[in-house]
Amino acid sequence: MPFIRKIIKINTPQKLFLVLMRRFGISQHEAQKWIDTRKVSQNGEIIRDKAAVVQGAIEVVVFEPASEGLEPIFQTKDFALFDKPSGVMVHPRNRNTHYTLVDEIRHRYGPRANIVHRLDKETSGLVLASLYKRSEKELKALFEHKKIAKRYIALVRGHITEQLIDAPIARNRDYSTVKLKVHIDPAGKPARTYIRPLHYYKDATLIEALPITGRQHQIRIHLFHVKHPIIGDPIYGVSTEDAIRYLDGLMSQEERIAVTGAKRLMLHAQRLDFVYKDMRYILTSRMTPEAFLASGAVDARFLEPEHG
Repeated sequence: MPFIRKIIKINTPQKLFLVLMRRFGISQHEAQKWIDTRKVSQNGEIIRDKAAVVQGAIEVVVFEPASEGLEPIFQTKDFALFDKPSGVMVHPRNRNTHYTLVDEIRHRYGPRANIVHRLDKETSGLVLASLYKRSEKELKALFEHKKIAKRYIALVRGHITEQLIDAPIARNRDYSTVKLKVHIDPAGKPARTYIRPLHYYKDATLIEALPITGRQHQIRIHLFHVKHPIIGDPIYGVSTEDAIRYLDGLMSQEERIAVTGAKRLMLHAQRLDFVYKDMRYILTSRMTPEAFLASGAVDARFLEPEHG
């Protein structure tokens, strides 16, 4: 468990933020953030006052990363590149989250290292991590200004043609009947994804997807919108009842393969292409399309030859 509780004994009255700065080697801003996020308590009561003076024993919730051996596949003095497996979360969801990619990054590079973009838990592939605060700011700016080209591969239902999907996306505010995080809505934010088929099977297509914009779940909702949902997707492309069973942890792996066609979401972040400090980087995942298809235990009917 990366979040643990530490007891600190303070013999003389001291300002709390100074205690945190000295004991944990963090900045004043970070110390005050720890207080704001309810990480410090005394005698069972959360300390909320950033100017508090404390004495005696206090309890502090700290993040201590634990590695599971995932190595970066590329590194510079400013950033590192990881090939994330499907099923690994990027950031902790809460203090009970057992293991995420942040564990690996901070275990190896220290507390100032951080992930600079999002990747869904079930999506495998390339994740970029900054090694210090300045590079984090610079790399996040590249993503925000659409200066990093991302390329994915995916296995989708049916035969899809080369096309540009241009459909605005809005966050779903009503979970009472539909369990989708986002949906297509004319009032939503502009979203475009370019799709190119790579290989046709009898009832599926291996595609390349290039998101031109960067909305949450963009590729998943766009392919669902054009009636070619990603195989293995337990949310977009299945019934509401099946989505609820998956979200509640009631769907076995065998049932998931039967319902969605695979044991995992068949979406993989394959390539990143960008210029950083006057150097162009074209970074490619080590997972081949063949290994990608094998990783999902895909229902055999989807991988039958087109004319088999």
